[in-house]
Amino acid sequence: MALSFGSRRPMLSPSILNADFSRLGAIVQELEQAGADAVHLDVMDGRFVPNISFGIPVVAAVRRSTHLPLDVHLMVVEPERYLSQFAEAGATLLTIHVEATVHLHRTVSAIKELGLLAGVALNPATPLAAIEEILPFVDLVLVMTVNPGFGGQTLIPAVLKKVERLRRAIDDAGLSCLISVDGGIKLSNLESVLRAGADVIVTGSALFDNHSPPGSLLRLFRERLDAVVARGRPPSGQ
Repeated sequence: MALSFGSRRPMLSPSILNADFSRLGAIVQELEQAGADAVHLDVMDGRFVPNISFGIPVVAAVRRSTHLPLDVHLMVVEPERYLSQFAEAGATLLTIHVEATVHLHRTVSAIKELGLLAGVALNPATPLAAIEEILPFVDLVLVMTVNPGFGGQTLIPAVLKKVERLRRAIDDAGLSCLISVDGGIKLSNLESVLRAGADVIVTGSALFDNHSPPGSLLRLFRERLDAVVARGRPPSGQ
C-alpha cells in the first residue's frame, strides 16, 4: 500500500517505539482502527544513536498484524547493508539519515530498485542544503524536531522554521515528496507543526506515556488535525 494523501490530506503515522511489546499486534490493530494512516517503526542500532530498539523481526511481526503502510525509520549507520532484509520484512517506505550514509543517491536508488518508497531524514542541526541534490529523487523528507535516539523529548520549536523553508522549496520546485515531522509532537503543538507545512505527523510518547488507550488518544489527534484542516491550512510561513 502506497503512502497517499489525495488532496494533501495530512497523515498520522504513530510510532510504536514506546508501545507495550507484549501486546504489539493488538496495539497496532487498535491504532489502525483508530484512524492511523501508517505505522512508524524506529530502528536504532546503538551507533548512529545511543539507544538500541528493534530490527527486522519486529518489522515482519508488525507486517503480519496490519495492512497499513510500514513507515520504517532507519537510525543506523550504513543503512545500505540492510535494505533488502527490511524490504523482505514488509516495509513500505525506508527512510535513511543523510548523516549516516556516504553515497546517499546510490542508497536511495537501491531502495527504489527494491520497489519501496524512499525517504531521507535530517537531524535538527543538519541544514536543508544537505538534501538539495537528492530532493527530486525521494518520496519523503523526515525532519527531526528532536535529536534522535530517545522517545519522550520536547519538540525544538526553531526546527519548525526549517519545515517552513522545506515546504516552500518543495512547492516552488513542483515536487511531490512529502514532509514528515517527528519528535515531541503533542496535541498542544500539533497545529503549529501542520501550519509549518508537514504532511505526515509522527507521534509516539503522546500516545503511550500515559494511562489512556493509545487508540483513543490517536482519535483525539485525528479530530484536532481535521479541525485544523477544516479551518484551512495557510501557505507555509503564514
